[in-house]
Amino acid sequence: MSENRKFILKLYITGHTARSERAIKNLRRICEDDLGGKYEMRVIDILEQPQLAEDEKILATPTLIRVLPPPLRRIIGDLSDTEKVLVGLDLLPLDNN
Repeated sequence: MSENRKFILKLYITGHTARSERAIKNLRRICEDDLGGKYEMRVIDILEQPQLAEDEKILATPTLIRVLPPPLRRIIGDLSDTEKVLVGLDLLPLDNN
């Protein structure tokens, strides 16, 4: 990872469900373990801020959007598959096996 690259991440959730809490916990762990503090994470509850979800065309939750660095990426699910999340964030190359 480039030393000056900072990640801006938005995690859209629906209420404080077990699935939402799991996604938050998994994202925090991944950010701490793999982004080395070079990230800004925002959790958006679409029940409280439905317009933001509509603006981003969120169809399912939890949805993680990587805003920066470009290009924009989306990952849907509770983020429990760390390898899939890292590939989605462009931190791991796609395994072509």
